[in-house]
Amino acid sequence: MACDHITSARFTLPSAFTQVHREECTQCFDSQDLPEGIDVCLTCFNGGCRSDERHHARNHVALSGHNLAVNIHRVVVDKPKRPDDGTPPPQKMSKLAIVPEEEETKYEHVAKVRCYACDEAEVSKDATPELAQIVDAVLSSMSSAKQSEVKAWEEEIHPCEHTLCLQQDPPRKLEQQSLAHCKDCELNENLWLCLTCGNLGCGRRQFDGSGGNNHGLDHFTQTGHGVSCKLGTITPEGTADIYCYLCDDAKLDNDLSSHLANWGINVSQQLKTEKSMTELQLEQNLKFDFSMTTEDGKQLEPKFGPGYTGLKNLGNSCYMASVLQSVFDVPDFRDRYYQQLADHAQICVNDPASCWHCQLHKLADGLLSGRYSQPVKPANANDSPSQEGITPAMFKALVGKGHEEFSTMRQQDAYEFFQYLMKSVAQKEHTAKATNPARVFEFAIEHRLQCGKCKRVRYQTDTTNSLSVDVPARKSGDAMTDKEDGEDVYAPVDFYECMDTFVADELVEGYHCPHCQEKTTAHKSQKLASFPQILVIHARRFAFVNWVPRKLNVQVRFPEGEIQLDKYQGKGLQPGEEELPEDQATPASAEPEVDAAALDQLLAMGFPENRCKRALITTGNNGAELAMGWILEHMDDPSVDEPITTSSGDAGGDTGASEEQVSMLCAMGFSPAQAKKALKETGNNPERAVDWLFSHPEDTGEEDEPAAVAADAAPPGDATGPFKYHVQSFVSHKGTSVHCGHYVAHVRKEGKWVLFNDNRVAESPNPPIGEAYVYFLQRD
Repeated sequence: MACDHITSARFTLPSAFTQVHREECTQCFDSQDLPEGIDVCLTCFNGGCRSDERHHARNHVALSGHNLAVNIHRVVVDKPKRPDDGTPPPQKMSKLAIVPEEEETKYEHVAKVRCYACDEAEVSKDATPELAQIVDAVLSSMSSAKQSEVKAWEEEIHPCEHTLCLQQDPPRKLEQQSLAHCKDCELNENLWLCLTCGNLGCGRRQFDGSGGNNHGLDHFTQTGHGVSCKLGTITPEGTADIYCYLCDDAKLDNDLSSHLANWGINVSQQLKTEKSMTELQLEQNLKFDFSMTTEDGKQLEPKFGPGYTGLKNLGNSCYMASVLQSVFDVPDFRDRYYQQLADHAQICVNDPASCWHCQLHKLADGLLSGRYSQPVKPANANDSPSQEGITPAMFKALVGKGHEEFSTMRQQDAYEFFQYLMKSVAQKEHTAKATNPARVFEFAIEHRLQCGKCKRVRYQTDTTNSLSVDVPARKSGDAMTDKEDGEDVYAPVDFYECMDTFVADELVEGYHCPHCQEKTTAHKSQKLASFPQILVIHARRFAFVNWVPRKLNVQVRFPEGEIQLDKYQGKGLQPGEEELPEDQATPASAEPEVDAAALDQLLAMGFPENRCKRALITTGNNGAELAMGWILEHMDDPSVDEPITTSSGDAGGDTGASEEQVSMLCAMGFSPAQAKKALKETGNNPERAVDWLFSHPEDTGEEDEPAAVAADAAPPGDATGPFKYHVQSFVSHKGTSVHCGHYVAHVRKEGKWVLFNDNRVAESPNPPIGEAYVYFLQRD
């Protein structure tokens, strides 16, 4: 007899867009591969573990009242060999996407239906036709993790008018020798065949020296022949990489076989010898690696247990993993997301996969509990044991949701992700009215401006969570080039020299002094008004080469022992200094807010800060690329380096903001006065207003607030010395650009340095501190 709860249930089959969490628990990293499997709710398709300690499946039932679930346990089976019996070739590709190997060839799934209202009694999945149908639908559905992956990677490739209407020269058979290398050079890889005339040219020259010598592109420029085929990617099924220079995009050629036959190439006899463009894109971020051996060739000693859990690479996620390892080494983050939220799952009524605190606790638990950092016996007896680590797919999908870059599968800048993550943490904790652990990174920067004529000064402070510091690049002696890889060799620089560069005076030409009432030359500089517990320093090692930022290999030498930063503290107005009067038309605090991430990108390219800000403001804060175009177009403008001002006036009066904008900010926990003030300060741009609010937490927005109250508001950080630090962790990058290559983290644990290279974790006796990209300095 069927369970009464099954016979009375109404099931709704999951659609192609339904999130089905059948591979992993939404609140911990227990997976379907464990003996207990995962219980998938047959009402909302939440995945819950069956751990005796946590039992998130039972907790989900208690909160939701959804009693029916299917338990899924995946077991490995022998993969059958592909039959050699004339099986037809795969269908011609019309779309490139990441697709996994067919699971049916490697795994089988054991499914059991449970009714929690009947003391978790097992019920036959064939008890009713409706039950059998929904269980089969769950088992055959694309998992939520794979949905996110495919959506982010999927690339539609269609024919264009130039491939559909291709006109070819008279047929002729190309000789084997002419297909051996580029017509204009000796390169024999990454060769592109012009389908119009049969010319063979090498690929585009990349800024990192890879690719080719541009001869394929040069041929198009000279002849206008737009459609080319990458020679080494032709398959017997008639597929290959096709590029249309006229469209400047990858395209599909429905008649590729006949177009290649025009040049004597029989596709049925071809063998794919090179990776396609999409394959290269997928592998680009995995091909760089940090050595897991010591200088004498010995394997690094792997580490296991609490705090030594690695994060699997999702194909592009090393930038995120390296930052998370450094951030969750900070006690404030461990306390907030591991300890304080330990019981959050028992009371949370939100969808766990979309709940910020559920996912942050899941991540903290995965990294710190040690459950997922257990040694796995290697297949080769000579290899060191490894660990599976955890897969941060659910967190990545949540934290990047709606973001133009972090929602994609493209490689990103680790420093930009750190800033974005801290902004997200501040917003979420403010809304939850909870302690913000990101405050441990925050401090105040003191900006000083002095008129070169009257010598009067102006001071103001801004809140930030990191320093972006230039690393001076000087050629090393007579050895101008590294003979091994062709890269320039630069002399190492001291850490204090980098800091001296950060606080050095900068000349401002054409400054309109409100006291002199004329244009003069001014000097501006910056120091730290206060110091954080954890000081994050972004080391800018880039030069602008042919309008492209190129990474420079410059070593930074840190002092042995403690790092003393007292001399970089700003002291404010000093005895004998006179303040510049406020100019009502151009008040000192009236400089508009700019996108911090875009500003850092432009600074990394070598442009002056004032010019970068002006470009971002002028282009509406729509990204670094648009701003860079503006800079290049206005390089010779006489006013491009003048100080940036606006006539926003005082905080009072009508802001011109809409009720919807004010209501949106109020919904995040801010008062109407604060919302109006923020919108007014940012030109009624809601996104910038949010940034302004979190960088001015002490500002109540009230018109009648005494100026002294705002002035006396304590900035974040500590202004009482001494300020002594040590490097606690750092994120390193290997590659020519921050948007490709590979990131790893080194963290000091129990007095030893530990390397986190995705899901490989090992002790590192000689960490490359001098090569790091982002440093986390802890105050002693």
